Amino acid sequence: MKIAQIAPLIESVPPRLYGGTERIVSYLTEELVRQGHEVTLFASGDSRTSAELVACCDVALRLNPKSQNHIPYHIMMLEQVRKRADEFDVLHFHVDVLHFPIIREFAQRTVTTLHGRLDLPFLARLYAMFNDIPLVSISDDQRRPMPPVNWLGTVYHGLPRDILPFRRKASGYLAFLGRISPEKGPEVAIEIAARAGMPLKIAAKIDAVDQSFWEERVEPLVLRYSNVEFIGEIDEQQKAEFLGNATALLFPIDWPEPFGLVTIEAMACGTPVIAFNRGAVPEVIDDGVSGLIVDSVDEAVEAVRRIGGLDRARVRETFERRFMVGRMCSDYMAVYRSLAGNKRFAFGSRNGRAEMQLVRPV
Repeated sequence: MKIAQIAPLIESVPPRLYGGTERIVSYLTEELVRQGHEVTLFASGDSRTSAELVACCDVALRLNPKSQNHIPYHIMMLEQVRKRADEFDVLHFHVDVLHFPIIREFAQRTVTTLHGRLDLPFLARLYAMFNDIPLVSISDDQRRPMPPVNWLGTVYHGLPRDILPFRRKASGYLAFLGRISPEKGPEVAIEIAARAGMPLKIAAKIDAVDQSFWEERVEPLVLRYSNVEFIGEIDEQQKAEFLGNATALLFPIDWPEPFGLVTIEAMACGTPVIAFNRGAVPEVIDDGVSGLIVDSVDEAVEAVRRIGGLDRARVRETFERRFMVGRMCSDYMAVYRSLAGNKRFAFGSRNGRAEMQLVRPV
């Protein structure tokens, strides 16, 4: 099958440092190539891939000081995609909604994975206007705020088996990995660690929009508590050490998290997750097996004391059973084939297993 993968240009594919969507695009692209498909990746020029790379800008835009406005680069990329659209059996978009107006003529050969939050008030009208565009969600909970649209199904993220090695023993600290932003809960992570009497290591990027939040709310806490260490952004190799050596990953989110890639990265290392019950958390974490789901700081502090009772080997087994890239790729291939055959299939996620059922033809 001839498949186009259209990635955001904010980060390279895969990202050098932080980046969730582009990392998933990379894993999916490489697995599709490994399975023998002819894949073209539209991405930044510093991306690394075994597919055909169409460089739509020289370097990832976030790391390019000359890039002041990201939209023109994405518009130019989409024009390249439009011109080559007839070459592909399937075009898989990962760029939110920018492409919707230009794909009307070939929309039934496309699928769009929505990677972000969908609860913002202006989005309902937008998606209602384009309710024929084939969509895939990354969790069932992500769909909750949406109007009736053309969902093809839910496909959970997956990682390569050996991208993050299993570690049987931890080094006695809690980990926070992601972005410094209010919705990710770094302040709460610090409170949990302080009350539990555990060291906390924070590996996170700080976007310009969150700089004041860091300076006014988070940095003073880092300086106040001697048990808290701020590391900054880390790369993939550092991530293996950072997550693998942690007793637990803290995931104290305060927003409807669509998936939470870092949670399955921790699981791959055998590291259990202590997560607040928000968004997709109950779909991703098997409570009492791969982590502990809590509703408050008090419960999180108690969870820190209980987390050592979880078997790290079972955490890794849960990752291998539910969140490997081969399963993700198989789910997407079924979606692609349903498009080529002019049918619609829906994927459920009961008990973490993709299920297929035929629904009405278009």
